[in-house]
This record gives sequence, structure tokens and C-alpha cells, in this order.
Amino acid sequence: MTIALKVISLLLSYPEQTQLDGLTEMKQALSNSEAPKGVPELLSRLIDDLASLDLYEAQERYVSLFDRSRSLSLHLFEHVHGESRDRGQAMVDLKAMYEDHGFELDTKEMPDYLPLFLEFLSVLPSQEACALLAETAHITAVVGARLKKRGSAYAHAFAALSLFSGVKPDEALLSELLSMKEDDPDDLTALDRIWEEEVVTFGGNAGEGACGPDRLRTQMRAAQRRPDGAATNPMV
Repeated sequence: MTIALKVISLLLSYPEQTQLDGLTEMKQALSNSEAPKGVPELLSRLIDDLASLDLYEAQERYVSLFDRSRSLSLHLFEHVHGESRDRGQAMVDLKAMYEDHGFELDTKEMPDYLPLFLEFLSVLPSQEACALLAETAHITAVVGARLKKRGSAYAHAFAALSLFSGVKPDEALLSELLSMKEDDPDDLTALDRIWEEEVVTFGGNAGEGACGPDRLRTQMRAAQRRPDGAATNPMV
């Protein structure tokens, strides 16, 4: 189980050459893991899909899906708190949980970044990891449903997370989240508005409108694109 959650964390991270170079190794690790039935097969489909792309194609697709579409955001609290002050407090609480377990944060990302959260879960005992993953089941189910609707291979990773959590998402929460309008990643006017909106951070000045480091990185990576959709040296 630990191995499979780590693999999902890697697969949902921004594509780097090291990630693509390690796809075969990931598949081999999954074959020896104790993941729930069906998880290795689902993740193998995503691995095979990524293996068919070069680095440029993989990065361009990732940015278009996850950085330019808030409805597909990999920041968990954005789906339930948006940019409100409640999100700032939730960040503080999650950061404290990481620290209580001796988990060192990647300063480039906010605590609610899904790949970071999954990396944290991968070092926990199985029962505790599943319980925490179940608390996010309604969010990951919504993102997975939206990705499946778009025909994205990334939907397989979210289907795997559903098998891990082993719980049925709260229907009311699921319905509420699915009712939210999906944004168009090619709407450059909407993208400009993102730059103008207030951004939350976490720590001592949470909720005061300071800029979160990962949010700026995401905005810059998404904004460095020409109107024709081609990427111009995406920022990592």
C-alpha cells in the first residue's frame, strides 16, 4: 500500500524527465505492492499513457488540466474553501498534522497539494492512511469524475484512490461539488482574473491575503502560454 500511494503521488506531480524515466520502475514496484485489487491495473494504464508522451507534451497537458482549471485543482481545500480565510486555517491545521508526524514539507507547495498529501499518507500505517484518505473521498471523486468526462488518463489515478479509501463519498457533498461550473482552460480572460484575485497563505499571517508560494508558481506556469495554446518554457 505504501508503495502504491507513493506511485500515485509521483504520477500526479508536475512531469519531470526523472518521472518519465522512472515509469517502468513504478510499474514493477506496483506489481509487488499490497495495494487493493484493481489499483495496479488502473495505475498501469496511466503509466502507459504517460510513457507515450515526450516531456513537453506531458507538461503541456498537465498545465492545461490542473493549473488552468480550478475545477480540477490538485489543491484539496480549494474545492471546499476556495480562497476564503477558512482555507488558511485548514492549511495551518494540516501543516501541524504533518509536523506532528515528523513529515518535512516541500516549501514549494501548500500542504493541501494532493501529491504532497499522498506522499505523507504513504509513510503512515495502512489503517491511518486509509482513514485520512477517506476524509477527502468526496473531493477526489469529483475531480476523478471530471477527468473521466474529459477522457483523461489521469482519471485512473483517482479511481485508484477510490479503491484505497474504501468508502462511498457523501452524496450531498458530491452533488454540491459537481454542480459547480467547470472553467475553460483556454479562457485567457478568466486566467487574467486569477492573477488579480487574493491568494491565501498559511502560518502566522494566514488569511491576510499574502501570496502562497505554490499558488504563484502555478499561476506563472499557467500564464506563460501564448494565446495559441503553446507553452513558452513552463516554469517548474
